[in-house]
Amino acid sequence: MPPAPHTTDVLVIGWGLAGLVAASEAIASGKRVTIIDQEPRSNLGGQAWWSFGGLFFIDSPEQRRLGVRDSLELARQDWFGNAGFDREEDLWPRRWAEAYLQFAHGEKRSWLRQKGVGFFPIVGWAERGGYTATGPGNSVPRFHITWGTGPGLVAPFQAAVEAGEAAGRVTILPRHRVTTLTMSGGAVTGAEGDVLAPSGAARGVATSREVVDTFAITAGATIVASGGIGGNHDMVRQWWPERLGPAPATMVAGVPAYVDGSMQKVSETAGARLINGDRMWHYVEGIQNWDPVWPNHGIRILPGPSSVWLDATGTRLPVPLFPGFDTLGTLAHLRATGHDHSWFVLSQKIIEKEFTLSGSEQNPDLTGKDVRLLAKSRLGKGAAGPVQAFMDRGADFVVRDDLDDLIAGMRALPGGEALDAERVRFEIEARDREIDNDFTKDAQIAMLRSARAFRGDKLIRTATPHRILDPAAGPLIAVKLHVLTRKSLGGIETDLSARALAATGEPVPGLYAAGEASGFGGGGVHGYRALEGTFVGGCLFSGRAAGRAAAAAV
Repeated sequence: MPPAPHTTDVLVIGWGLAGLVAASEAIASGKRVTIIDQEPRSNLGGQAWWSFGGLFFIDSPEQRRLGVRDSLELARQDWFGNAGFDREEDLWPRRWAEAYLQFAHGEKRSWLRQKGVGFFPIVGWAERGGYTATGPGNSVPRFHITWGTGPGLVAPFQAAVEAGEAAGRVTILPRHRVTTLTMSGGAVTGAEGDVLAPSGAARGVATSREVVDTFAITAGATIVASGGIGGNHDMVRQWWPERLGPAPATMVAGVPAYVDGSMQKVSETAGARLINGDRMWHYVEGIQNWDPVWPNHGIRILPGPSSVWLDATGTRLPVPLFPGFDTLGTLAHLRATGHDHSWFVLSQKIIEKEFTLSGSEQNPDLTGKDVRLLAKSRLGKGAAGPVQAFMDRGADFVVRDDLDDLIAGMRALPGGEALDAERVRFEIEARDREIDNDFTKDAQIAMLRSARAFRGDKLIRTATPHRILDPAAGPLIAVKLHVLTRKSLGGIETDLSARALAATGEPVPGLYAAGEASGFGGGGVHGYRALEGTFVGGCLFSGRAAGRAAAAAV
């Protein structure tokens, strides 16, 4: 016997940040909302809960206090120079990009402040570029860290949803996996699927796919906010673009296993058009988590600009592929080497000031809003606690007192046999000779000195330029780096009301998409590359648009 249908005004598929924002907007419009997800309720907040909470603002008070002169025109130059839009399918992504820039320059910050979201006063400088003014990268620091990181950003929207639940206007259904978007008269009218076995698993832990029942939900409007494909490495390899070289044989997972892309095909079957699937965002500074939560769990190093980056053979990466400058440019270069790993070589002095690990759980000071711990970890002596834990226990860290021993330790790790010891020594010693003068031909060292002209970098992000082999700066550290999967930059094509579009360009009646499932808006708002701080921001913006439009339609 088919299940009795549940009826709602707005159905939200996926309870990550985009889904929670969409739901909260529909609730605010007085609609009945049902939220479903294939995971247990411990995962409410999705990937955003694990995030660093970085947000892209333009000409913010935080920037101005640090002497940063930003403008909408400069940000637009950076965004479009970064995106490289060049396809017919980029019509709506271009429009979403322009709309998002207006949002980031306008009401985004005040809208979040009204919800109680605060920001760390030091603005970060991610994706620095290093090319010309019209090339990839941020011309100025724009990476604003949420006070409370990902959980702090999720909190107000989760609270709104749970308040709606307490008032009887919201239904939250965990362990509901959609297999079909139901149709009537060419319109999407809800969803059907499997009810999975109950699970008490902790947040992020992989769960079973045992089916115990089926379900059917009828809705006036349905919003797909189910995330991307980063946890499904087979799908990542299937869609991997030739321009980035061959897909890695081995990768670490920067997102939980439930980020599986399962709603992509379901949405396409219902008539939605998927575009830009070959555009994706993966990091090259991944390390194996010594205390994993999900299978093959990787953590990204958010590096300052001083570490020497070597490929698997020990050859230094070319200009401007320095740490934190051009993620996808570095990925493409490293894929051409024939190896799935690379190396950072640095000093204790560098790791103490420059290493931050991505993720809410790796930043207890910011996540816990602990000012005392913040001062100790960011300004005190020694590496931050989570970084020290990786130095002590991480499989990818080698710590030694001299270069010969360091190289021997690097060669002892899996894949280390590719390393040319003499090449490593040549690269490090040559770099160190450039430190003696305030001027240099070494572009990385010149960029270090430029970075320290920004007060935020000088205070907590960029070490004073020094010889890596200086015993006073030691011990020496090497870190083996892996490709770490993260974000889909393509997805369901949508108009500015977040309505899913068909191949004809017309909206699919009743269907909306938000967050990573929609390429963070339009099916690819970032184009080929992201400026950072733009992922959770894209969830906020597209989720808000979807929730408001869906509520207005029912």
